[in-house]
Amino acid sequence: MDKNKIYTELRRSITRGYLKPCAKLDISELTKHYKTSISPLRDALRSLSQEGLVVIKPRSGYFVYQITFQQLRDLLELREILEIAVCQLAIKRITDEKIEQLSSDHTSYDVESYDQSVDENRRFHILIAQATGNEELVQMLGRVHDLLARFLFMAFVHTDKTQEQIHARIIDAFRARDKDALLETMIKDIQNTRDVILSRVMEEQGSAWQIGNLETDRYSYVEDAR
Repeated sequence: MDKNKIYTELRRSITRGYLKPCAKLDISELTKHYKTSISPLRDALRSLSQEGLVVIKPRSGYFVYQITFQQLRDLLELREILEIAVCQLAIKRITDEKIEQLSSDHTSYDVESYDQSVDENRRFHILIAQATGNEELVQMLGRVHDLLARFLFMAFVHTDKTQEQIHARIIDAFRARDKDALLETMIKDIQNTRDVILSRVMEEQGSAWQIGNLETDRYSYVEDAR
């Protein structure tokens, strides 16, 4: 298997939470699993490290990155800032063709799992970002969605809302060129998702989180020893 396929599969496993935070990535086991040599595997891990999904510790190895609770809150706040900026630009720049693309993708959803919901939600928001014509904004938003993917998965699991309904309202706002309706829908959805994530993290994973200083307690996830 080449490094691009290894990168894609490892990236998905991390962003979906199949590989747990702080888990050590055993080179020997991974080379056997992917039936590859060490070189393409290390190339893939270096790429993931550059994205902030893998941590390379000298003399220790490769580990799945775990954000602190403060970083999680910061990322959720950053997501809201970026999504609002995207909407403000997109409502002015989006073309009729891009709106139809959003609608076409939206109506073709065939959600069979929460995992698929995360993928489709990311694609929808990236399509809106692309309508701004600002590639840097697209890349930043994409990275935030990737870092939050396992938490967004958690939100989808524990809410009864359907993203299809929310996306439909967003598309209607774009068609009407209604900035107020667009921002209201987007902000409400983002804030509701944020509240669910923070609540579930503390309820389900509170014993494994240390709420520490961002600089001195970077690796703040610890296993419950009980």
